[in-house]
Parts: sequence; C-alpha cells; structure tokens
Amino acid sequence: MRLAYALLLATAPIAVAAPVAAQDHAAHHAEHHAASENNAELRAWFEAKYEEQLQTSPLSLTGLGRKDHYGEIDDFSLEAADRDLAWQKASVEEMERTFDYASLSAADQLSYDIWKYEYERAAEGAKWRDNNYVFTQMQGLHTALPSILISQHGVDTAQDMRDYISRVGQIGRAIGQLVDIAEPRAAAGVRPPYFAYDFVIAEAKKLTSGAPFDDGPDNAVWQDGKSKIAQLVEAGTITAAQGEAMQGELETALKTGYRSGYDRLAAYMTADLPNAPELATGVGSLPNGKEYYAYRLAASTTTDLTPEQVHQIGLNDVKRIHAEMEAIKNKVGFEGGLKAFFAHVKDDPANYFPQGDDGAQMYIDAASAALDNIESKLPDYFGLLPKAPLEVRRVEAFREQPGAAQHYRSGTPDGSRPGIYYAHLADMSAMPKNMLEVIAYHEGLPGHHMQISIAQELTGVPTFQTQVGYGAFAEGWGLYSERLAKEIPGTYTDPYSDFGRLSSELWRAIRLVVDTGLHSKGWTEEQAIAYFTENSPQNAETIRSEVRRYIVWPGQATSYKIGMNKILELRAEAEAELGDKFDIRGFHDAVLGGGSLPLSLLERRVSGWIAETKASH
Repeated sequence: MRLAYALLLATAPIAVAAPVAAQDHAAHHAEHHAASENNAELRAWFEAKYEEQLQTSPLSLTGLGRKDHYGEIDDFSLEAADRDLAWQKASVEEMERTFDYASLSAADQLSYDIWKYEYERAAEGAKWRDNNYVFTQMQGLHTALPSILISQHGVDTAQDMRDYISRVGQIGRAIGQLVDIAEPRAAAGVRPPYFAYDFVIAEAKKLTSGAPFDDGPDNAVWQDGKSKIAQLVEAGTITAAQGEAMQGELETALKTGYRSGYDRLAAYMTADLPNAPELATGVGSLPNGKEYYAYRLAASTTTDLTPEQVHQIGLNDVKRIHAEMEAIKNKVGFEGGLKAFFAHVKDDPANYFPQGDDGAQMYIDAASAALDNIESKLPDYFGLLPKAPLEVRRVEAFREQPGAAQHYRSGTPDGSRPGIYYAHLADMSAMPKNMLEVIAYHEGLPGHHMQISIAQELTGVPTFQTQVGYGAFAEGWGLYSERLAKEIPGTYTDPYSDFGRLSSELWRAIRLVVDTGLHSKGWTEEQAIAYFTENSPQNAETIRSEVRRYIVWPGQATSYKIGMNKILELRAEAEAELGDKFDIRGFHDAVLGGGSLPLSLLERRVSGWIAETKASH
C-alpha cells in the first residue's frame, strides 16, 4: 500500500541507548520510568483491543485453539466488513490520541506502527474490494470451511460436537453471503476466467456428493463428524444413544443448511459460466485494472516497486539462476544445453514416486525424514526455536488438485494442534523427487512452520503481533529458508536435489516476470505458459496450474522473491557491518523475533539489531 508504506518509512528508527552522564542520571531515570508506564499502558490497550477484534471472528478464535463462539461462523457480508473497518479506524484514532509515540520504547513503537499499518492496509483494500474475485480455484470459503472443521474444530465434549453440527448448518449462510457479493461484481464485469468456474463448480459438487447425500463413499465432513462422535462414545463422554441422535442431527445439518449453500454456489457459477472470459488474461483488462494491479503489487510486496521494476528484477534473477544451473549440469557431466537438461530431469522415471496411495505415502515419509534432519540442526542457526510440532499430510481429497502448490497451515500458539505441511499428491508425476527437499524446507523447517510458530509463541510483544501476517515477509522467509537449508549439514547431498533448489528459486523469479506480464503487459495465459516453459524445468501440469494461480490472484506470487531478496540484502548488510561480530543465530532471531512485518519495518528492526550488536561489543 503506497500511502501506508510512505508513512511507515517516516517513522522513527530503532533507538540505541547512548551513555548517560552522571549528572543526567536522575532525569534519565524519570524519563525511563515514564516511558515504562506508557509502554505498559499501551500493551494493555493492545490486549484489550485485540480481544475485541477477535470476538467478532469465531473462526479466528478457533484458529488460536479457543472455544469462544465455537458453534458460530463469521459474518462474511459487506456490512460486516464495513463495521470491521470502522472499528479499526476508531482504534487507530484512539491510539494516536492516547499514547505519545516519541516516549515509547523501540519495541512498542514497532507494535504501534504495525497496528496502524494493519488499518491502512485494510482501508486501502476496501477501496478495491469490488475488483476482487470471490470464488476461484485458489480462494473461496467453499473449500476452506470444511477443511477448517476437519482440521481445527476439535471435539472433546458433547457441547463441542453440538457446536460442530451448528457450524455445519451455518456453512450455507456463509457461502450465500459470498454469492451475494460475487453476483453484482460479475454483473459489473469482474469475473475470473472460465477455468475458475470449472474448478469451483466441480468442488461444490464434490462437497455434496457421497453419503449421506447419495450412495457413494462417505462425504469428507460426514466421515469426520461421525468419527468425532464415535470417539466421544468410545471415551464414555456420551452414550451410544446420544451418539446416534447426534449423528442424525449432523445428517440433517448436512442435507439442509450445508447443502443449500453449495447448491446455490454451483447453480450461480453454472449459470454465469457462459459469461466468463474464454481467453484468460490478467486483471489489467478489467475496470480500473491497471490501478488495481498497482495496489495488489504494493499490498503483496509491502513496497512501492512498480510493475516494470518487478518485471526487470525477475528477468535479472532468471538469468543469474540459469548460470548457476549450468554449473550443476556440468558437474553431473550432462552433455547438452540447459533446456536439454531440463527435459532430462523432467522425463527421468527415476525422479518420481509411483502413482497411487503407496507413492503418496513414500513421498510423505521422505519429506518427514528430510525435516527430521533439519530439526536436529536448528539450534546451530537459531536461538528462538518453535515449540509446536510439525506434521506432513496429504491434502484432503475434496480439495486436492494435481500439480497445485503445497501449503502450510499453522498450529495453535500453545502447541496443542500441530502445524501441518499439506502436499497435493493426486498426481505423483507433478511431484518430482528432486523438488521434495526444497518444498519441505519451504513449508516446514526452517520455513513457514518455523517462522509462524515462533511468531505465535513470542512473549513480550502484544498478542496481535504474534498473529498478523504479511506475504512478503512469510513467503520471503520461506524462500530464504530454501537457500539457508543448503548451509545446514545433510541437505541437498544429491546434486539433482540442489538443482531442485535452484529450480524452486527460478520458479519464484519467473513469477515476477509472468505475474507482471499477465497483469501489466497484457500477456495471455498461453504467452505466460510459453515463457514459463521456455525458462523452467517444471512439468506442464504444474506450469499451467501456476499460471492460472497468478491470473486469479494478482500480485501474490511476487511476494516470495521480493521478500527473499530483502532478507538476503539485510543479511549481507549485517555481515558487512559486523564482520566477525556477526552471529547467524542473532540475525535470524532479529528477523523472526518481532513477528511478521512489512519489509520496511523489518529493515528498521534489523538495522536496530546491527547497531545494538556493535554497541555491545
């Protein structure tokens, strides 16, 4: 967001305490005491305000492992969004009236700035909300809500199960609210391409197929709900008769409130499909498309980089990575050019696990082993370590897509629910072995699980700061982690795996080129696929899936490389400034120890750590 970014750059840098002369000690002590009181008041204010905010989002509470409003689902109407934004605005105004920024500690100034940035990000986003696609193959609560119920709504008591059933029944209302938003946007010409419709219609039908809707295998939610009821019966928490009654209530909820939402979604998308663009392009061709994309780019990178600048950064990185790939090609003794080597790696049957469930389990086992190795070495590279456990799981069948990107879902701050690295394993030909390590390091350790768990487990910062998230920081850290893993013993021991690491970085560099090409330069889907195919060893299924992701989610894919480049830039600066005083553990703790940050605030925090390290030696 341009306005927010400019304001944040103007905020005060992290202060480094200077020596205080003896005659000034009393005055300094009084000032410090006043600042400490102010800081304590601000932190208490943040806790109260964040709690107010959380109470409006039952799903956020569930994500934190809490059971407040456990039987409810959020209000997804535009009216609710307007109320939330008005509340944020009022909170910032109250904060500015109540607290003197200059008297705050550096850490509390950071919290103050993040709270304000969050409002400014939301306010800027509200200006462009009518340009957002509501339902696509990448976004939409139609798949998120069942997944949250299955993975996050734990059932320990009879009331927990009643709350689960209540939520199942409310899914129809939630989806209906989003259809109410999508319809007028489509009428105004804001529609995703045809393939998004095809995906969403298929997903909606899949989510209402199987028992208890028909004679097929159990629907995923029905299977999960029955399993949770059976566990209560087995534990003696409820009787068999009570379990049978609950199962009947769950069936009713599925066949009424739940099904009504998916039926309406499928009917709307099917009816509107003939109006969807058959030639897939970026948002630049939509109403206010160029301006909207500039906003999306700024929001995704937390910088003021222009589409042209991002495009050129991508071109430069693609060229550099190709040169590093040439070195590996030569190392393994391959005769032929880089494109021929791409084809060799892509087409080698030994580079893939078998199709089917056995191959999928082999992939999960190998990824888990790679993560176990990393976990044992983490103390050499980090002072802050995650407490939450990590699991590798296959994506649930109802939302699994061949070639789709792997992803991470965070656990709870108290570690009672693990973080989960989800892998799409429906098509093992889209999951080459040489890419296994790098993806596991990105999604798991030292990547997203590390960064998000540490943020959630931070003490000494306001709770909201442990939960806020910025794509450029999180995805930048994930991509940086792929490279950091190379410094850790026992990783990328096979040169083909190291080639996979470079392939992953290349993939993110290509994203800069393709995303800006699609949304700023008017590229079509096929032009984007052609560039990707020409410059990458990725398989055709993955490339098409990736390009379609960029089309419906403008700007998001640029966050990875821009964030990584900033972290590498800050590390190089720290190493140059500190010389033999540089400590990799201290640097990583400086990066992760403030939670997820806009890149401007990350730079300020690391600069402060450099100054403090110099002063302490």
